[in-house]
Amino acid sequence: MLDLKRIREQPERVRQALKDRGLSLTLDGLLEKEAECRRITQELEKIRHDKRVASDQIGELKRQGKPVDSQLGRLREVSGTEDSLCAQTAQLEASIKEQLLLIPNVPHSSVPVGPGPQANKVIRSWGEPRRFSFEPRTHLELVDSLKLIDFGRAAKISGSHFVLFTGMGARLERALINFMLDLHTKEHGYVEIFPPHLVNRASMTGTGQLPKFEEDMYRLKEDDLFLIPTAEVPVTNIHAGEVLEAATLPRRYTAFTACFRREAGSYGKETKGLTRVHEFHKVELVKLAAAESSYDELEGLTADAEKVLQLLELPYRVVALSTGDMGFSSAKTYDLEAYSDGTRDWLEVSSCSNFEDFQARRANIRYRDPATQKLRHVHTLNGSGVALARTLIALLEHHQESDGSVAIPKALRPFLDGLEKLVPP
Repeated sequence: MLDLKRIREQPERVRQALKDRGLSLTLDGLLEKEAECRRITQELEKIRHDKRVASDQIGELKRQGKPVDSQLGRLREVSGTEDSLCAQTAQLEASIKEQLLLIPNVPHSSVPVGPGPQANKVIRSWGEPRRFSFEPRTHLELVDSLKLIDFGRAAKISGSHFVLFTGMGARLERALINFMLDLHTKEHGYVEIFPPHLVNRASMTGTGQLPKFEEDMYRLKEDDLFLIPTAEVPVTNIHAGEVLEAATLPRRYTAFTACFRREAGSYGKETKGLTRVHEFHKVELVKLAAAESSYDELEGLTADAEKVLQLLELPYRVVALSTGDMGFSSAKTYDLEAYSDGTRDWLEVSSCSNFEDFQARRANIRYRDPATQKLRHVHTLNGSGVALARTLIALLEHHQESDGSVAIPKALRPFLDGLEKLVPP
C-alpha cells in the first residue's frame, strides 16, 4: 500500500508510475476524499478543544453554585456534532483504504519503462545453452521414459495441471528441495521456516494478493481461508503488526511449501507437462530489511537464487522486468530464466523482488530507526530459491544423454545417495 502522504505530495510522480505500468487509474477521487478527511479531522480537533474548555467552565460554575443548563445543552449539541463527524471520518477512511489497496506500487527509478515483456532487459547471463549431437527430448518425453511422473493418474485424482511424482521422480523432487534448503540455511544464512499452507484474509491482503487477485486464488469459503500461492504470504506475515529491533535486520527466512495457482489454467488447457501447473513446489527466500539497505539486499537475494542454478549447472539469464511486466506489489523485480533445451526457450524459475514498504504498510511491520528513534516500515523482499517445476524441466532437458539417461549434477548427488545418472527402467 502506498503512503497516502506520498500520493498527496507527489501526485504527478504516482500518476506517471501508473501510466508507466499501463494503467488508467485516477487519483482525483482519492485525493478529494483525503482532503475532506483532513478538513474534518481539523474540525474535530477544534470541537474537542472547545469541549475541554466548556467542561472546565461547567466545573467552575458548579463550584460557584451557578446554573449550567445552557452550557450543558451546548455541550450536548457539540458532542452530537462530534459523533456525526467521527462517523463521516470513519466512512471516508474506509473508502480511502479500499482505494489504496487497489493501487500498485511505484516502480523504482532503475526499472525499464515499457508496456510489457518486450521492454524487459537482460542484465547478465551464466553458462551457454548446450549443443547436442542428437535431437534432444522434451521433459515430457523424458519423464515418461524414465517413469518419473504419471500425468494421467494425476488427472484422474485431481484434474488437469496437477502432477503425480512416482518412484525416482519423487526422490528427485525431494532431493532438490533438501539441496536448496541446505544451501540457503548453511551457506546463505537464512532461517528455515515451515509455515501453514492455509492463510487468512489479512495475510493475503498484507502481501498484496487481496483484494485485487482474489479470483485467482483457491479459497475455502466456509472458513475464509486461502491456499497459499507462495510461501511469501505466510513468511512475510510472521511479523505482521510487530515492531522489530533495528539491530536484528535484515531478517532472512527460507521455506519449502507447495504453491497453489488457479490462474495456471488461464493460459490454455492445451498446455502440457510441468510448465504451468495448479500446484507446484518451491523453496522461497524472504527478507525484512531496513529501508537504506533493501536494494543491496535485493542484489544479495538474487545472487543466492542464482547459486542454485549454478550448482545445478543450468544456463540461465537475469532479466530486469519492465514497468508493464512487474507484479502488483513490486518496486523492482529480477526474473531468473533457465534455458529449456527441449523447447529451445527460456523459462522463468525465480522472481526476486523488492517491495520497499508497500507490503509492510499493509501488514504493519515496523522498526525503530536508530538515528531518529522514529518508527519506520521495513522493506520486504522475496524470491524463489527456486521454483521446482520449471527448474526440473531445465535439469532433465539440459543434462540428458543420447541413450535417454539424465546425468545428475555433482552438487545434487549427495542428496540421492551418490547417484550419478537416471536411466530408463
